[in-house]
Amino acid sequence: MTASSEQFTQVGLIGAGIQASRSPHMHEAEARANGLALNYQLIDLEQLGVGVEALPQLLNDVQAQGFAGVNITHPCKQAVIPLLDELSEEAAAIGAVNTVIFSAGQRIGHNTDCLGFAASFRRGLPDVAKRNVVLLGAGGAGSAVAFAALQSGVEQLAIYDTDAARVPALLDGLRPHFEAARVTAINDLASTITTADGLIQATPMGMANHLGSPLPLTLLQSHHWVAEIIYFPLETELLRHARALGCPTLDGGAMAVFQAAEAFRRFTGVTPDYERMLRCFAAMKES
Repeated sequence: MTASSEQFTQVGLIGAGIQASRSPHMHEAEARANGLALNYQLIDLEQLGVGVEALPQLLNDVQAQGFAGVNITHPCKQAVIPLLDELSEEAAAIGAVNTVIFSAGQRIGHNTDCLGFAASFRRGLPDVAKRNVVLLGAGGAGSAVAFAALQSGVEQLAIYDTDAARVPALLDGLRPHFEAARVTAINDLASTITTADGLIQATPMGMANHLGSPLPLTLLQSHHWVAEIIYFPLETELLRHARALGCPTLDGGAMAVFQAAEAFRRFTGVTPDYERMLRCFAAMKES
């Protein structure tokens, strides 16, 4: 399907510390390739000097300005839910939204992170052991990744968050959809990682504005595989250390592309070319 060049679509991204996002270029380039005029605006809470409390007004503003929709990222993926009129089945199950569509005066929340991580994981780590896996992060991104990991064949998923109070809520959200025994909370991170096959990193730690590692790097061992959801920077401190140990690794680049492609489809009604978007992302990496 190719859109008319006369159609104009305005979309954006709401989040904190997002100036390094590659979403504007990916969406706008794919739109041009499909004959669609699209503008993608960054709405950065840090640049605006506001916090999550500004989200209701920001949504009001972009809806009033005729946006087709917005992507939502840290720290707003769960805070946005009470502000919406409807949730997709997947977003409701996950309890987090990363894409909001404005349609006929309604705000409809979707989650494309789950699809994005699952597609990236299949592509980047297709043959790794998935018996026991540790997930770091029980927030909005962690919720989507947990669903994707369990749907992708992870047998046992142990979840850790520095804010321990977040973990029970995520477990409660997962257990209606998966066998309860497949998901557990981590009490002792060090001992759990020792026996794990792999580690999925789904916290903001490692981003350009949250530099550092989400766990003591001494806990990593060469038999682990490590999957990261962050892509700016593409090589986080965690991934750099894991690669030095010889661990199989997956950066957040492909997840960023696949979730963006699905959001693009929902914004425009146009099915994107996934391989073209991957090449676009890779060209930005090289530039």
